[in-house]
Order: sequence, then C-alpha cells, then structure tokens
Amino acid sequence: MRDVLLDNVHINFDSGSLWVLNVVLAFVMFGVALEISIKDFKELWSNPKPILIGVLSQFVLLPVTTFILILILKPYPSIALGMIMVAACPGGNISNFITHLAGGNSALSVCLTAIATLLAVIMTPLSLEFWGSLYQPTAKILEAVAISPLEMVKLVALLLGVPLLLGMSLHHFKPKLALILAKGLKPLSLLFFIALVFLALYNNSDIFMDYIFYVFWIVVLHNLLAFFTGFSISKIFKLNRKNSKSITIETGIQNSGLGLLLIFTFFDGLGGMALLTAFWGIWHLVSGLLLAGYWSNKSITKKETLA
Repeated sequence: MRDVLLDNVHINFDSGSLWVLNVVLAFVMFGVALEISIKDFKELWSNPKPILIGVLSQFVLLPVTTFILILILKPYPSIALGMIMVAACPGGNISNFITHLAGGNSALSVCLTAIATLLAVIMTPLSLEFWGSLYQPTAKILEAVAISPLEMVKLVALLLGVPLLLGMSLHHFKPKLALILAKGLKPLSLLFFIALVFLALYNNSDIFMDYIFYVFWIVVLHNLLAFFTGFSISKIFKLNRKNSKSITIETGIQNSGLGLLLIFTFFDGLGGMALLTAFWGIWHLVSGLLLAGYWSNKSITKKETLA
C-alpha cells in the first residue's frame, strides 16, 4: 500500500517556484561556464583519453550500473525512475570545486563538465527514455506520462546549453570580468538552489518523513556505486591519480538540479522521483566533500612521509 501511495503522490511545487528553479539552474550553469575557456579544451585535446573515459563513465557505465542496481533492489517504481533520472543527468555544478579540493585534475573536470552538459541536451532525454522503458514498472510510468523527448531536449538546451555558451563567450572576450562574476555568482546561486530544495522538502515534510530512511539508503548506495564506477574505469584504463580523482568525482556528482526541474516539469513532481533526486542533491554535497577531504588528507600525509 505504501508503494502505491508513493508512486501516486505528487510533491507540491507551485509554478512560481518552478520558474525560480529554472532561473537559478541557468545561473548556476552560467556561473560554472564563466571559468571555462577554449584553452582548457585545446590542452586536453592532445591527450583525449581521459575525456573519452570520463564521458563513457558518465553516460554509459553509470546508467548500466544503475539499471543493474534497480534489478537487484527492486525499489518502488517511482524511486527506480528517479535513480534512472539522476544517472541520465550530466555532472553536477560543484564537481569542479570538489575536484580542486581533492587534488584532482581541475582542467579535466572543467572540460568534462562542459562536454557532458552539451551532450546532456540529447543524452539525458534519450537515456531516461531508453533505460526507463527497459524496466516494466518504470515503463508504465513513462507510458502514463507520455513525455515528448523533443520538448525535454528543448528545455535542457535552454537551461544548460545556452548558459554554457554565454558564459564561455564572456570568459573568452572579457576574462577578467568573467572571473569576478564567477566568484560571486556561482556560490550564491548554489546556495539559492539548496534553499529551494529544502523548501520543497519542508512543504512536503509528511511525505519526506514517511520515506526518509527508505530513500536514504538507496541514495547512499547509488552514490557510492557511482563513485566506484568512475574510480574503477579510471584504474582499468590506467589513468594517473589526478585524472582518476576527476573522473570519480564527475561520475559521482550528478546535476540533480536538472533532474528535479525535469521531474517537476514533465512528471508533475512525482513523489518517489522527486524525493530521491532532491535527497541526492543534498547527499552528494556531503559525500563529495568527505571524499575530497579523505584524498586531500591522504596527499598531505604522503608528502609528510616523503619529507
């Protein structure tokens, strides 16, 4: 009975809040893009292997491992579709910051964020449709909602593609102004986004409290699997330590803000999807910072040992 309730309940998020979420997400992406230069791409183009592995990890391996996890856990259908939505999204906007803290390859992280964001315009709707249709319980939800992949492509392009290109253009023509704006815009917009997530959860506290422990363990396990996927593929292809850190973080930090926006726009805030994606948005901040702290301390300890 509880699963029926969760799969049919809809999170309250009015049109005004949805409009604000659209604007905030676009500004977050614009803030990230202000620190991306064409030079970053040129430097890594001479050695494209890490970029290709990063894209493979995000858009192929993460959805595959997510689907396998769903087959093992058999969560509520709306929760399963939320997991697929998270895996279909590009890397999160704080991945660059966390990579820097962890001592990873920041240039690679920035490039992967930009490339994954551009690819997400097509890949996110296609991945959601493909993997969602392979699992019968989620396929039923997709059939009932009857979303238009083209409409989703348009929205993703508007919210991610346009701000990315505008931010990179400003960085190219006015680099000093871009860096000044980035220092204030990115953290401010990120804090505003987190506040909106908490507001959505607060306005639906009864539903959240009923399922918090169920969702918590699924999100933690899913997130650990995402980090493990990125780390494993990096080691299989024998990437160096810095590149391995970057790809691990890019795979484990997903743009849950985009996922939430798509859920509220096309799925009318479907309960399980929205709760899982919102909690992912909170949890990956914690797990990402913990991982960065571990790697950072490990590097300091290693330097002290060598000294």
